[in-house]
Amino acid sequence: MHPNPKFRIDDGAVRRAMVLEIGLVHLLTMTSQAPVAAHAPVIPTPCGNFCFHLARNNRIAAHLDGAIVMASAMGPNGYVSPDWYAEPHNQVPTWNYVSVEIEGICAALDRAALIDQIDALAALYEGRLLPKQPWTMAKIDAVPRDRMLSALPCFELRGTQIRGKHKLSQNKSVVDREDVSAALGGSSLARAMAS
Repeated sequence: MHPNPKFRIDDGAVRRAMVLEIGLVHLLTMTSQAPVAAHAPVIPTPCGNFCFHLARNNRIAAHLDGAIVMASAMGPNGYVSPDWYAEPHNQVPTWNYVSVEIEGICAALDRAALIDQIDALAALYEGRLLPKQPWTMAKIDAVPRDRMLSALPCFELRGTQIRGKHKLSQNKSVVDREDVSAALGGSSLARAMAS
């Protein structure tokens, strides 16, 4: 993450809300052979940690229980041209972005926790699809449900650190920020800059 403190998000609730808004994290850990990565949707736990599941045959799955893991969630992001500034001859290209990193220890959870995680995940994201009738576990037949649940290990990421950045041209003049936002049009990155 960019070291400039102007870009840091200090509010823990905002960082957690960003993870929920983004939904999908990039999981990274180290094995004795090499670093490994995967992607997984996450939901918060009542105690402030994060739960996720992934396919058992995912290369990272066998290495997660007890591992130190970094989860990274990338929000709106995009290239910023020097030509968009009032004085482009004094600038270099850059990238604006919104991101969160969670660092912590992973712990394997049981099948009941997996079902709870899937139910909570579906409830959160199905609610965004209204007026569609929300999907629930009750809609899936018992045999395929059990087969699929057996193929999905569930984990809790017990975050020891959570860092957030919103590098949105805060270190530039008001005019430059407005010009960059205008050049980005109605994109999600431009909306993030306006908020």
